[in-house]
Amino acid sequence: MSLDARWRDALDTMPLVAILRGLRPSEALGVGECLIRAGFKILEVPLNSPDPFDSIKAMASAFGTRAIVGAGTVLNVADVETLKAVGGEICISPNTNPDVIRRAKALDMISFPAFFTPTEAFTAVDAGADALKLFPAELAGPQGLKAMKAVLPRHVPVFPVGGVSADNMKDYLDVGAAGFGIGTSVFKPGDTAEIVYNKAKTLVDAWTKVRHF
Repeated sequence: MSLDARWRDALDTMPLVAILRGLRPSEALGVGECLIRAGFKILEVPLNSPDPFDSIKAMASAFGTRAIVGAGTVLNVADVETLKAVGGEICISPNTNPDVIRRAKALDMISFPAFFTPTEAFTAVDAGADALKLFPAELAGPQGLKAMKAVLPRHVPVFPVGGVSADNMKDYLDVGAAGFGIGTSVFKPGDTAEIVYNKAKTLVDAWTKVRHF
């Protein structure tokens, strides 16, 4: 299945991004396997984690088409190119940098930049972004997302990131969220594989419930 097809499948069935900040390469395969077993289909290793490209390379190689693996906190074009070289398929940023977005698309990756204002959102869309990350979502809240969704292109999925938990998914979904990026609610450094699985399963179950509510 092509990357585009797997991306569409993730959006349709389980649009949750596991943000694995602080993941070590020695943990990557165990944590990744637990997340996939729980139902996650998108795995992100932020580049301010220890040796992040080693973790990404290991997971991209091991999990093949079972998950879309990539990097977060991608701030420059050089990191986009390194990400592609190690097998990354999704390029996620905490900001809106048109050069990063365009390079990711030129290298046939999913581009997923962050925005906090309509100006940033439209800049990202114009540069070719596949999806938008509302960050930090806890500051905008569901009402902020609702206001911006009124003007954003309907075909561009928006994922709140920051402060998302099983308890507030429905609030964001009700105002147009397409999915969520989830950090400490699914992984913290030091978590065992069992802990990660249990957290991930709780979030997957919560998403399934609110999606079909």
